[in-house]
Amino acid sequence: MDSKPIKITVVTPSYNQGEYLEECIQSVIGQGYSNLDYIIIDGGSSDESKNIIKKYSVNLKSWKCEKDSGQYDAINKGFRLSEGKPCDIMAWLNADDKYLPWTFEIVAEIFTKFPKAEWISTMYPLIWDSAGRPVRILERERFCAEEFFLGKNCKNDFLQQESTFWRRSLWERAGARLETRWQLAGDFELWARFFLEAHCYGVSTVLGGFREHPKQKTAGRMEKYINEAENILKEKVEALNKKDLAQYQAKKKIAKLLGKSGFFRKKEWLPHMAYICQNPILGWHIATG
Repeated sequence: MDSKPIKITVVTPSYNQGEYLEECIQSVIGQGYSNLDYIIIDGGSSDESKNIIKKYSVNLKSWKCEKDSGQYDAINKGFRLSEGKPCDIMAWLNADDKYLPWTFEIVAEIFTKFPKAEWISTMYPLIWDSAGRPVRILERERFCAEEFFLGKNCKNDFLQQESTFWRRSLWERAGARLETRWQLAGDFELWARFFLEAHCYGVSTVLGGFREHPKQKTAGRMEKYINEAENILKEKVEALNKKDLAQYQAKKKIAKLLGKSGFFRKKEWLPHMAYICQNPILGWHIATG
C-alpha cells in the first residue's frame, strides 16, 4: 500500500521577477510536503532569477531558463514536464505570489477525503502588498457553472488563481493546456473549460495570495483583463447547449425574483455529489455553489 500522501504538482512561470521569486519558492518548498513536484520555467530572465533558481534546484522536479512565448506558454511547458496519476493535484503559482504555510496540508486532505471533488478554490482570497505582507482578505460567494456562464465571475468575484487546485484527470479532460492566445485572462478561459466538466467547490480557508506591486502584469491593466474575460465568456456561451443556457438564465431570474440564491440550497436544488464538510482541527469546510 502506498503510504505517500497524494502528489501535488506546482509550476511557477517566471520572467525578471527576481525581487519576489525567492519568497515564492520558499512558500512552496517551505511547507515540507513530502510528495511535491515543483517545476520552475523561466523565460530567460536578465536579472538574478536564474541564480535564485539554481540555489533551490535540489528542491525542484525540473527547471528551465530559456526564451518562451509568455506566461501561459511557460505554464504549459512546465505541466508537460510533469507526470502523475489522474487523482493527483495540480496548480500554478506566479513568481511574485505566495502560498500560506498550511496550504498543501489542507488541499491534500480535501482531495484525499473527497475523491469526487475535482477542483477547489478559496472563498477568501488574500492580497499581499509589495513587501509580501497580508493587507486584506476578500470574500467570495460559492461557485457554480450557472453563475459563471452568466458573468458573475467576470467583473467581480473572480476565482483567485493562486488559490485554485485541480486533479490531473480534470486537466486532461479539459484539454491539458492553457490557451496562449489570451495575454492576461488565460486562467479565466481555463476555469470556463473546467466548469463545463466538473463542479468547483469553495473552501473557507485562505490558501494563497496575490501580490500587488507596480511591476506586475495586470497592474493598471484590469480593464484589458475584463475585456478578455468578457470575450472568452461570449465565445463559451455561444458554444453552450442552448437548452442548458436557457436553464441557467431561468434559474438566475428566479433567484433575482426571490432576492436570494440561497433559495436553491434550501430547496435542495444541488448536484447529487454536493456536500458541506467541517473539520474541527483545521477549521476548513468546502461547499457547493
